[in-house]
Amino acid sequence: MRRIAAVLAVPILAAVALAGCGSSGSSSGGSGSANQSVTVSGAFGKAPTVKIPAEKAGSNLVTRTEVQGSGPVLASSDSFVANYVVYIWSGTTHKLALSTFTSTPQLLSGTLLPGLETALRGKKIGSRVLAVIPPKYGYGTSGNAQAGVTGTDTLVFVIDMIKSFAPDASAAGSTVSHGGGKLPTVTAAGQGKEPAVTIPKTSPPSNLVVKTLIKGTGPAVAKGQEVIAQYVGVNWRTGKTFDASWAHTPPGPFGFEIGATPAQIIPGWDKGLLGVPVGSRVLLVIPPKDGYGKAGNSQAGIKGTDTLVFVVDVLGAFGQNSSAS
Repeated sequence: MRRIAAVLAVPILAAVALAGCGSSGSSSGGSGSANQSVTVSGAFGKAPTVKIPAEKAGSNLVTRTEVQGSGPVLASSDSFVANYVVYIWSGTTHKLALSTFTSTPQLLSGTLLPGLETALRGKKIGSRVLAVIPPKYGYGTSGNAQAGVTGTDTLVFVIDMIKSFAPDASAAGSTVSHGGGKLPTVTAAGQGKEPAVTIPKTSPPSNLVVKTLIKGTGPAVAKGQEVIAQYVGVNWRTGKTFDASWAHTPPGPFGFEIGATPAQIIPGWDKGLLGVPVGSRVLLVIPPKDGYGKAGNSQAGIKGTDTLVFVVDVLGAFGQNSSAS
């Protein structure tokens, strides 16, 4: 699946412990199973206390709703923002592998581990879900070396489901401009569809341009937040689209931390999206110095002298201890 990380900048490993493949299976778990003995306590939105028994994990997939949400049911095609912890259970010991509760929530999308697909299917946003995932419902006997998971490790997830996004989600504010003149013209193709971008027959501006097309009514994007966005990117030189979230397989929003170190996106995004109200659509005209620099990006057909044009829909922005935005 082609993601924005391959085109915009540094590949993101935010959900490396979640994305994967393996055989599917149904939830089960016999009475007395060690997996059934895993307990979770604490309030939704706060780091949970997870107790894992000092014995070997069983072979059964165990899923449990620890907090029942009242939001919409997660659809199979939805992406969703979540806070989560992951423990790796090896033999009679376990260790915390990752917690987003100490940083920012993450957008989870695409294909999840089979055990997680089972655990989250049909759950309502606002729920806290436990999933105890043996290898056959996770990474299988091959494990995942990048995530530090062997082929015999059981994974324990606790996931707080914060907000979902449909694959065709788009800006929801009021239209204030279509660009034009010496700037590209942006034509909306309808709610939930990729906008069309027409490049003018003039030279591009030499400095970063940020133009609001649709003004949202949500909070302003702040440094360090997890931003959820849809986008289309066009090369000013060729007038052709080189990437668009609406055209991905599957389609859907992209999540990134704005102002992260090291950067997760090109400088033009980090600079141009700060302070933008959630719900907005903005036009970014990005000169090489705020894009890929002199090196360009050959994978996307971008030369070191190319100016890039992005239309970005800001769908959400989530900070530490976020509940929704």
